Amino acid sequence: MTEILPPLLPLLVGIPLLMGALGAALRRSKRARHIISLGTLTAMFVFSLLLVIATHDGTVLAHKVGFWDFTPQVAIPFVVDALNSLVLMIITILGITSVMFAMATHEARSRFYHPFVLILMAGVAGALMTGDIFNLFVFIEVMLLPSYGLLAMMGAKLGAHGARIYVSVNLLASTLLLFGVGLVYGTAGTVNLAELHGAGVDDPAVAVGGAVVLTAIGIKAAVVPVHGWLTRTYPMTSPAVTALFSGIHTKVSIYAIYRIYSVMFDGDERFLWIALVVTSLTMLIGVLGAIGEKTTRSILVFHMISQIGYILIGVGLFTGLGLTAGIFYLLHHMIVKASLFMSTGAIEETYGTGEINKLGGMLKREPLIAITFMIAALSLAGLPPFSGFVAKFSIIQATLEQSHYWVAAVAVIVSVFTLLSMLKIWVGVFMGKPPADLEENALAYQERMHGKRYLRVQAQAESPTLTIGPPTAAMSAVLSRQRAVRVPAKLIIPGAILAAITVFFGFGAELLMMLSETAAENLLNPEEYVEAVMNA
Repeated sequence: MTEILPPLLPLLVGIPLLMGALGAALRRSKRARHIISLGTLTAMFVFSLLLVIATHDGTVLAHKVGFWDFTPQVAIPFVVDALNSLVLMIITILGITSVMFAMATHEARSRFYHPFVLILMAGVAGALMTGDIFNLFVFIEVMLLPSYGLLAMMGAKLGAHGARIYVSVNLLASTLLLFGVGLVYGTAGTVNLAELHGAGVDDPAVAVGGAVVLTAIGIKAAVVPVHGWLTRTYPMTSPAVTALFSGIHTKVSIYAIYRIYSVMFDGDERFLWIALVVTSLTMLIGVLGAIGEKTTRSILVFHMISQIGYILIGVGLFTGLGLTAGIFYLLHHMIVKASLFMSTGAIEETYGTGEINKLGGMLKREPLIAITFMIAALSLAGLPPFSGFVAKFSIIQATLEQSHYWVAAVAVIVSVFTLLSMLKIWVGVFMGKPPADLEENALAYQERMHGKRYLRVQAQAESPTLTIGPPTAAMSAVLSRQRAVRVPAKLIIPGAILAAITVFFGFGAELLMMLSETAAENLLNPEEYVEAVMNA
């Protein structure tokens, strides 16, 4: 398998691009676009699963695309180890469930939704697998271009405002990233990560260029203090797009931070304190920002920032346990956060609002959604037996092992505030009585969003008088109206699948922890990564 898979790595980029183009060419066949999208994402999942199996023992797979024998400096190295194969596998799962969620709403009706998603996934695969920092920049841009379209197209007027911020900040970050890549190339004479191994430690000029690269990627990862763009864009697009983005964009950037610091800086201990300060501030500011928010998505987006701090603690510690815990947390968080966005998004798509004070009583009305949200929320807060408990316990254990007691204290405090925020959503959305105008608002929203005309009749469902007779159009309209204010099963299933995965990660934590430990070993000892690239 280790001989067969490397030459196939470029297909993870090429096939989604081709299928995206094919989907865009199919103007009228909505079913064909659905099949192409889900089929491509499923194939990517199967391939990534094979990569996880092939690299679970620390094996590194590498392949170079280009005329390497004739022009040694012109080639695109694709490298896969335990870390990026795991991240890619989780991202493909998120892609499948996000497309399922979008198909259950009005989102996937657009001719360009599926092509945009497939091009996005091609960029993600390339960014995760590339072995040089220039092509990292290129693939990040490939990933961002369809994101601009999705953000604006699926968010209507609010999305246009959010898209302006999103595009502006990412263009600035991309410019800074390209500038950093230029600095590295100008000082080291290469952008290949394998050739840059340890250069950030040995050469201060390369270290400056690497620091610029990490800063630019930090902006894209929404690390404090450059996090504000995230809270002003993600809540303003559609629930389906938010769920998709939550597990992809910032997480690819986090992966890049892990990889670059491991190879280029060789885990240099001189700068680790900076990472710990930044991650602690990210945890605190993220969770405190959620306190004053009044919509479910805004609260979850602020917590997304907070959880990014937890994940990057692994880089700040750069020990075996610290990296293992950080990687485990990364994988757990991608699943849990998407599940939360889908469960609350299902309510928003059905009832037309995510404002907590306009909802209520969902535990009785929507018990399946309530269970899905509860599982994901408890996992996010770090309670057993879910994956979040294992992730946070490992993070705290790793900080205590290195005597960083203040970081451990911040992690515990933030966990408490996270639980309180989840309780805020639970009490406001799922407990109590629903507002009197909940059904009227839901019906009006469905008419506005889906363009349907519902026959309104002045009838009381609880009327003591019942007339027996043949069914009429008015009676059918009442029944349709009553059914319209219930979350359909097709909206529940994607989030429920992800919630089930977090339960599996909790009870099967030993397997995921073992894989995370292997990935951590690859980061601690990047020599095999370097050797695989140089010998490809």
